[in-house]
Amino acid sequence: MKKQEIEHLLTRMLDSHSNVSDLNLTVGKPLQVESSGELLPVEMKPAIKSLTPFQTEIVALNLIDADRRLTETLLRTGSCDLSYSLPGKARFRVNIFAQSGHLSIVLRQLESKVPTIREMKLPESFTEMGRELNGIVIFTGATGTGKTTSLAAILEEINERRAVHVVTLEDPIEYQHPHKKATFNQREMGRDFDSFANGLRAALRQAPKVILVGEMRDRETVEIGLTAAETGHLVLSTLHTVDAGQTINRILGMFTNEEQKQVRIRLADTIRWVVSQRLLPKVGGGRVAAFEVLRTNLRVKEAILNGESEGKTYYEMMQAGRPFGMTTFDENIIELYEKGLITQETALAYASHKAVASRGIDKVKSARGEATTDIRDLELDRLYGKKM
Repeated sequence: MKKQEIEHLLTRMLDSHSNVSDLNLTVGKPLQVESSGELLPVEMKPAIKSLTPFQTEIVALNLIDADRRLTETLLRTGSCDLSYSLPGKARFRVNIFAQSGHLSIVLRQLESKVPTIREMKLPESFTEMGRELNGIVIFTGATGTGKTTSLAAILEEINERRAVHVVTLEDPIEYQHPHKKATFNQREMGRDFDSFANGLRAALRQAPKVILVGEMRDRETVEIGLTAAETGHLVLSTLHTVDAGQTINRILGMFTNEEQKQVRIRLADTIRWVVSQRLLPKVGGGRVAAFEVLRTNLRVKEAILNGESEGKTYYEMMQAGRPFGMTTFDENIIELYEKGLITQETALAYASHKAVASRGIDKVKSARGEATTDIRDLELDRLYGKKM
């Protein structure tokens, strides 16, 4: 199979359905694309009913394109990441991985246009994040929930307003930022640096004001990130955690008990925002983002220093901090339900605390004049206890 044939194959897959986000090539399955969160088969002529190990391996080797580092990484670790461009059509973030002795491939389509906070209708607090001069802003959530896209929107806000040097460390580069007011140097893992820790250490000597770290994967990266924030840099990064509150505990868990007191002090001084996000199925198709936003204040700093306690949890602080740009998943999900963007079933399925979300939904229904229960025809039993 030649490169031109593979590019034709990828083009056909992209054009097969609307809202295609991922292309999936798995042995034993037909060609598949993910459209609005659902995997769908792709019809081809001649039909490919079931991919063979040989077919996926040929595609994988063409995507790797004889790159020695990627080949060694795939053989040593069982997977590798790379970026791939389909000329004039799309760019992809590619993951090739071994499973049951075969190779599978997932290509995530990347947006060519850098998103803005306004276009994406992100919360007002995102604009404030772009105005921070130092400290750490962390985005959390599962893979594929849009963390990179949200960070790209914040960087675009900085690009439009501030004449600063921005260094990004990515794996791989997803959004290519044009030079506007800011000057961008975008570095890709493997091609431009060997690890996030080493790339971040080198970035401190490159005179940036803003540093984007693709992911804080290990303790060393977190330590250097804290140092960068302490020395006047704005550090933007991601973590894979469930919610904003758990993020603090996840970072602390990377250090020993003896080190945690010092790390708590450093975190309390440097963390500015923690944002967690989830993508929810939208009414009418597509997906909509729900956010949980934690902003540091005196109460939050105290909880970081001394740990959460009864009446002083991060969740309760986010509930009380709405005037300052904070929100919980449950509050945001109720707002999405109120706007008619998601169904009641979706709201309850994705809520952090189903009882809180359920009460909020009942309030919305009550305000609309809708029934909040299925119970009907209740009446007093006036004859109860009386002799017939």
